[in-house]
Amino acid sequence: MGYPIVHFEMMGEDGEALKEFYSKTMGWKIDSSNPMNYGVVDTGAGEGSLGGGVGASQDGSSSVTVYVGVPDLDAKLKEIEAAGGKTTMPPMEIPDMVTFAQFEDPAGNVIGLVKSED
Repeated sequence: MGYPIVHFEMMGEDGEALKEFYSKTMGWKIDSSNPMNYGVVDTGAGEGSLGGGVGASQDGSSSVTVYVGVPDLDAKLKEIEAAGGKTTMPPMEIPDMVTFAQFEDPAGNVIGLVKSED
């Protein structure tokens, strides 16, 4: 069984500028009314479309990350490490929002995992 990409992020030093840029150029509605000021993206593409986030990164770096939905984060991270990947962020829960983790693939790309309901 394949696992779907369920979320994307575009992060950078100036999160507000990124939110304005993607809102203007892509027509996205970006809602940052949360304690982390994280811009939750509604692409307006309708049901079944991929959602995402835009905002400031914690360390000021720029990145684009895709997140894959999996039912068991710990088991998937063990599988990833056995195949040559490296956990860069162990599972973390943001209450009432999401439980996620991140890993680095053998080429150095950072990919996210999101705990899915399945």
